[in-house]
Amino acid sequence: MKTSWILFVGLSIFYAIITVVYWQLGGEAVGITAIALSAGLALIVGFYLWFTDRRLGNLLPEDNLQGEIADSAGEIGFFSPHSWWPLPVALSAGALGLGLIIGWWLVLIALGSLIISIMGLVLEYEKPSNSVH
Repeated sequence: MKTSWILFVGLSIFYAIITVVYWQLGGEAVGITAIALSAGLALIVGFYLWFTDRRLGNLLPEDNLQGEIADSAGEIGFFSPHSWWPLPVALSAGALGLGLIIGWWLVLIALGSLIISIMGLVLEYEKPSNSVH
């Protein structure tokens, strides 16, 4: 993890230097903005990795030079095997992008649909409490 955050902070510094060089060489405003935003995004990722590494405080299997492949084995996470919710999320996001071209009325409809489908995806396995008041 230490290598990860150092890599991203270094990438952020590189992008910042390239932004200044590009600006001094008379680059266009869009390019300057894009490179500067790339520096900011790399810095955000680097900060997150640094903060997580500091909070965990232990050596990860990929940082151990004497580590084996089996050291990082284990449960990765839960992935829903039969969820239909990614389909409405994708269709709503596509309709939202299309609405930016066609008209604002479609943006509003697609945004409402996108919010509902994201809530369905995130809350798919939540169980409501059955307590009676």
